[in-house]
Amino acid sequence: MSTRVEAASGMTEVMKWLASALLLTAGLAGFYYFSDHSVLLRVIGLLVAIGAAIAVGVQTQRGGELWEFMRESRTEVRKVVWPTWKETQQTTLLVFGLVTLVALMMWFLDTLLAALMRLLLQQGG
Repeated sequence: MSTRVEAASGMTEVMKWLASALLLTAGLAGFYYFSDHSVLLRVIGLLVAIGAAIAVGVQTQRGGELWEFMRESRTEVRKVVWPTWKETQQTTLLVFGLVTLVALMMWFLDTLLAALMRLLLQQGG
């Protein structure tokens, strides 16, 4: 009996995902089909279709899990201690300085190796 319930549940999930995909496809098709109408109205229609597709998708098990993950992620982002403006400026300047230093070191090494290669090739030829 449980296999019939699981099969029906699985079929319901598939139907919901199909409905979500059809809503999204219809919204995109409508956006391009009504190209002679106002862009504002077309964008509003597309956003409504996307919203409806998301609403149907969230009703599935995976969609619900994704929605819960997004809610938890938002909560975690709120817990982050962001750097101050001064710390951001100092870190940015430090990165630029180190990148410049490494670039100069690589340029010097490249010049040195090129001179060494010229010296070796001239003596061998």
